[in-house]
Amino acid sequence: MNINSTHDGAAGGEADDTSPILIVPYMWIGDFVRGHTVVRLLKQRWPNRPVDILVNSQVASLVDYMPGVRAGVLWDLPRRRLALAKQWELAAKLRARHYRTVLVMPRTWKSALAPALAGIPERIGFVGEFRFGLLNRWRWGEKALPRMIDKKGALALPEGATPPAEWPVPQLQVPADEIARWRLANGLGNGPAVALGPGSVGPSKRWSWYAEAAKLLAERGLDVWVIGGPGEKALADEIVATGGPRVRDLTGTDLRNGVVAMAAAGVAATNDSGLMHIAAAAGTPTIGIFGPTSPHLWGPLNPLAATIQTKTVVPCQPCHRPVCTMNNHACMRDIPAIEVADITASVLAEATARLAH
Repeated sequence: MNINSTHDGAAGGEADDTSPILIVPYMWIGDFVRGHTVVRLLKQRWPNRPVDILVNSQVASLVDYMPGVRAGVLWDLPRRRLALAKQWELAAKLRARHYRTVLVMPRTWKSALAPALAGIPERIGFVGEFRFGLLNRWRWGEKALPRMIDKKGALALPEGATPPAEWPVPQLQVPADEIARWRLANGLGNGPAVALGPGSVGPSKRWSWYAEAAKLLAERGLDVWVIGGPGEKALADEIVATGGPRVRDLTGTDLRNGVVAMAAAGVAATNDSGLMHIAAAAGTPTIGIFGPTSPHLWGPLNPLAATIQTKTVVPCQPCHRPVCTMNNHACMRDIPAIEVADITASVLAEATARLAH
């Protein structure tokens, strides 16, 4: 399929159109990164149309590393509330930017309200939550799309078009000089390191043995970084205490710290989390540790270096629940530290050898 088709589809008009496009994404970190697929399709199809994306304070810094995105438009609306006054404020902001097209990824009524109030002429999205009147260009058959595309890329295709055989993968581009400054600021050398991402949304997705794995990796002479936000500070303290002096707590309050850290690492081993998607999108060899969720459904759109799941039979896996209802967390507890350490060290050695040549 020719992505640069002038078919009157997702955004209409000719390939040299210069009118701006707005994307309303999912605001969870991993889904936000995966949504870069849409940006890349749009820029291939209309290279001269600026593409902006709504952001909240949590994901705003990611836009700086997303090629093809002109700007992020701050959208700090409260969760689970309509917040009509803030919707009007957002609508006024969108109206002033003169968007002609908006692609609404979430299937919620709330996500489509401000673009409708702003009077954006083309408002495109999948059918959901009785949004008739808020959207005026519909996409059907969402559930028939490949799940690894997370239903997003199709919004950027011409209406009725056949999806391409290979979808663009999301990517984050972190400048080398920013990585160098980050290493210097944190007192880190230039050698390869293992980045561990022990955090996740929901305790059931958290692997149980990061501290033990960090100790095993440090005993092999590897530097280990613990990456995450303030919610992972206690975990980082435990991992550092067990792992020893080669293990560093590099958690912070700014997501930008996590982006640069994952780009700087030689290999990343993480739960199914936003940091896993960030590491893969930054081009770092990434090992995803999966328990209650399916790597087929929720893995990065970028290639994973390895996927680790328990080898024991856990009948309830995958349950996709944020909390283990079986009270034994077997899908994560039965993955031994030595297995993760061995695979991580092997992937790092292979990646280092490739860079040397």
